[in-house]
Amino acid sequence: MVMLTAQAELVAKKRYYLRDGDSVPVEDADGMFKRVAAAVSAVETKYGKLEVEAALLANDFHSIMSSLDFIPNSPTLMNAGTEQGTLSACFVLPLEDSMEGIMKAAHDAAMVQKFGGGTGFALSKLRPRGDRIKTTHGVSCGPIEVLKTLSRVSSMITQGGKRDGANMAVMDVHHPDILEFIDCKEVEGDIHNFNISVGVTDDFMRAVKVGTSYFLINPRSNEIEGELDAREVFNKMVYGAWRNGEPGIVFLDAINKDNKVVSEYGKMIATNPCGEQPLLGNESCNLGSINLANFFKPTAMFNSSETSIDWKVNVDWIKLDKTLRLATRFLDNVIDANYYATPEIEDMTKATRKIGLGIMGFADLLIQLRIGYDTELGRIVGKYIMGFIRDIADNESMRLGEARGVFPAWGGSEYAKSDRRFRNACRLTVAPTGTVSMLADTSSGVEPTFAIAWKKMNILEGETLYYVNKYFERDAKDFNFYSEDLMDYISNGGSIQNRDDVPQWVKEVYTVAGDITPEAHVLMQAAFQQYCDSGISKTINFSNDASIEDVYTAYLLAWEKGCKGITVYRSGSREQEVLVKAEVSQNTDVETQLQLDFLDLVNEPVIVAGGECCATPHHVEESGCVTCKSCGWSKCHIA
Repeated sequence: MVMLTAQAELVAKKRYYLRDGDSVPVEDADGMFKRVAAAVSAVETKYGKLEVEAALLANDFHSIMSSLDFIPNSPTLMNAGTEQGTLSACFVLPLEDSMEGIMKAAHDAAMVQKFGGGTGFALSKLRPRGDRIKTTHGVSCGPIEVLKTLSRVSSMITQGGKRDGANMAVMDVHHPDILEFIDCKEVEGDIHNFNISVGVTDDFMRAVKVGTSYFLINPRSNEIEGELDAREVFNKMVYGAWRNGEPGIVFLDAINKDNKVVSEYGKMIATNPCGEQPLLGNESCNLGSINLANFFKPTAMFNSSETSIDWKVNVDWIKLDKTLRLATRFLDNVIDANYYATPEIEDMTKATRKIGLGIMGFADLLIQLRIGYDTELGRIVGKYIMGFIRDIADNESMRLGEARGVFPAWGGSEYAKSDRRFRNACRLTVAPTGTVSMLADTSSGVEPTFAIAWKKMNILEGETLYYVNKYFERDAKDFNFYSEDLMDYISNGGSIQNRDDVPQWVKEVYTVAGDITPEAHVLMQAAFQQYCDSGISKTINFSNDASIEDVYTAYLLAWEKGCKGITVYRSGSREQEVLVKAEVSQNTDVETQLQLDFLDLVNEPVIVAGGECCATPHHVEESGCVTCKSCGWSKCHIA
């Protein structure tokens, strides 16, 4: 029997459960996981396994999902076993510099997003605005107009009938139209269903540090078309991120250090919508996440607030090993069980067979270990665990490579030179795990706890569900600092850092996103990135009063520490935001504190505080958000 929380059950009903012709759910959580397990394990017969062996593996797959130890990405939960729809979440589509190439990209994006996939595009190959077009003797409209066209196409698509299209646009910093691109989302709501990131090189970043200029290159002719001051361009990017969180940055050289098939297919120049999955053109990747919170193993000595412990004995490494191996096999099977929107995507995906095994629940594991997220020990734990995950996933992928064959592009890859016979060209990705972590009732991705308590409003049914961190509530009772006054205070957004009745060790262990310095956020991302062959979805949070210089420093630190990208967000810098909590001011009025995480926007419960809708059924989906026509209330969705 699968035990979901009330919030998780609400998400599952609205998003994942199959429905009949009257839109009534016809399965529960156990049925959903059995459906997914059966569909994915059936692939085993393709590789010589008997049906009874496939059925036994289905039981193992069901076990790791129903225990909420591992959950695959949303499209797999939605579509596996239905004979329709993609099972992958992440796609990058090629965007070539021709009318045919642009329209092909628009068509393919519509087909991918129809069944729940998110798409990324590189605008870097498109000729700049005003450039000549030889065939028509006209001039180019430029990449930004193409971006707007793709945005309009995406607006027409509702992914799998459940969410708006999600996209990423990346432009190389050497493109002549880079300044226009940096400002293309200056007005909030413009190009609303795209995140944007600038692709920068190590040479550009070195030019920023020393204060020199760099060249602009016309992608049509590959000729120099001018130059800009690197620091001025970087400052413009930093200002945009400070202003409203965009653009983000993609560090292209760091990404391509792990591109082991570069010799045959070229470089990776774009990512999926949340930035954690760099891909080649027409590649897709299916993701899945291990819930680390479930691998805490209490011992007889672990019964107090003491932090001077050997934390390694409180992680169930044997269980984690077994779960990682099953999850790796599961994700490899998904590639064969998948439905592909276009033949080109199928061919490319099966050529490299990339999978994205990641984590969620890391912050909850640290809480159980009595380790603060923003501590050096917290980063050591993160690095150690990610290294363990890499070793097991790599080992299992090589075992699959020996049994099933290496990925078809292996012969031309760097792996062939060292005879490392991987089944999958890359194995690891740390995704944001928005609704998936809600399903598992755990913290998302590698992010810290957002808040100790908040409320989630289900717009579609007008319900508000109150949530208190289950570990905090337990500790408050066990260590005798629980009170109705305290719980009411934090439920209205109050910080435990301001309470004299909360022990100091609790304040150190239960640090939330707003308590953590931007530097500590970046360092945690870098700790995980060291052992992750794809990217990390992580938001670097800033307080509202953070300076532009603070953002500048964070961007430089991310590059220096080897991150593959960075997304920052200054609290309260957008009118419409994804994650929301309240703070109690000195006069007890509720003030709204806002925090954005760049997640795919979905039609699910939102976290709301500091003002609610009139709760009439007049909500309409717009820009990935919900707006009430009656009272004007508006909030974005949490993924």
